[in-house]
Amino acid sequence: MTTPPTLIFHHYPSSPFSEKIRLMLGYKNIPWKSVVIPMVHPKPDLIALTGGYRKTPVLQIGADIYCDTALIADVLEHIQPLPMLYPEPSKGMARILAQWADTTLFQTSMAYNLQPRGLSQLFEHAPPEAAQAFVQDRKAMSAGMARQRPQDATAAYRSYLRRLSDMLDDRPFILGDMPCITDFAVYHPLWFTRVRTSVLAGLLDATPAVLDWMDRMAAIGHGAMEKSSAQKAIQVAAASTPAPLHDDIFQDEHGIALGSQVVISAESFGLEPTRGELVAATRMHYTLRRTDERAGLVHVHFPRIGYSLKPGEAA
Repeated sequence: MTTPPTLIFHHYPSSPFSEKIRLMLGYKNIPWKSVVIPMVHPKPDLIALTGGYRKTPVLQIGADIYCDTALIADVLEHIQPLPMLYPEPSKGMARILAQWADTTLFQTSMAYNLQPRGLSQLFEHAPPEAAQAFVQDRKAMSAGMARQRPQDATAAYRSYLRRLSDMLDDRPFILGDMPCITDFAVYHPLWFTRVRTSVLAGLLDATPAVLDWMDRMAAIGHGAMEKSSAQKAIQVAAASTPAPLHDDIFQDEHGIALGSQVVISAESFGLEPTRGELVAATRMHYTLRRTDERAGLVHVHFPRIGYSLKPGEAA
C-alpha cells in the first residue's frame, strides 16, 4: 500500500482562498501540516520555496510547490479522488462557475467586505499600523486593476446572492446533492463576509437558502491538522527530490522550448514574477525548476489559466 504524501499548507487564518482549500482537505479527509505565513509582504520563507510568488495559499509536497488554489484543487483530486470535486456530467460547468467565483464574485465581495467598517473589524485587535500595512500591500498587489466602489460592489453582491439562492432552492449544493469545486469556490468569499467581517453580514440575511448552504459547507470542517513551521517546511524541501514529471504532451503556445529560462507571473492580481527553467508545459499547468540556497532544488507549479509565460534570464 502506497503511503500518502505529507501535505504542508502555507496559509493564514483569515485568508479566504485558504479557507477554500482547508475545507477541501476536510472534505477529502486528507491530513495536513499547517504553516502560518505573514498576511503581507515580505514573506522570505515562502519566497524561498516559490521563488517570487507570494499569494496565499501555497501547497508543498516535499520539493514540489503548488501555486494557486485552482491547481491545488486538482492536486488534491489526484491524491484522493473520492469524494470528487469534479463529478460528471457537470465537470465543465463546475470548473467555469468556480473560475467566476474565484474572480468576479471574490473581487466584488472583497470590495464590499473591506469598506471601512469591515476593515476596522478585521484589525480590531491589531495595532493601527497593521491595517495600514494591509491596505498598502493590497494596493501594490492590485496595481493596474479596476477597483469597484463599495456602493457598486454592494449592488452587485446582492444580485449574485439572489442568483445563488435561486440555484439552492431545490438542492442542497449548487450543482446537486454533493459539494463540488463550485461550492468551495463560491463559499470562501461569502465566508469572509459572514465570519471575518460579520458587521457587514446582514447582507446575507435576504437569502436564507444561501445561509443554510453555508452552514452545510462549514460543517465539513478542516480535517486533521498538525502545526508546523516555515523552517521545518524549508528543511523538508531541501531534503527532498521533486517528484518525477509525468510524460504529458508538451503544449507550446509561446514558442519557448523546454529547458528555457522563463518568467511566470499572474495576469491580474499579485504580479510578482517567478523565474526558473521551464521543465513542463502541459494542457493544465506549467512547471519551473529552480534552486534556492535554503530550499535546494524545487519544482514550482502553476496553472496555465490566469498566468503569463515569458522568456527570461536565469535567476
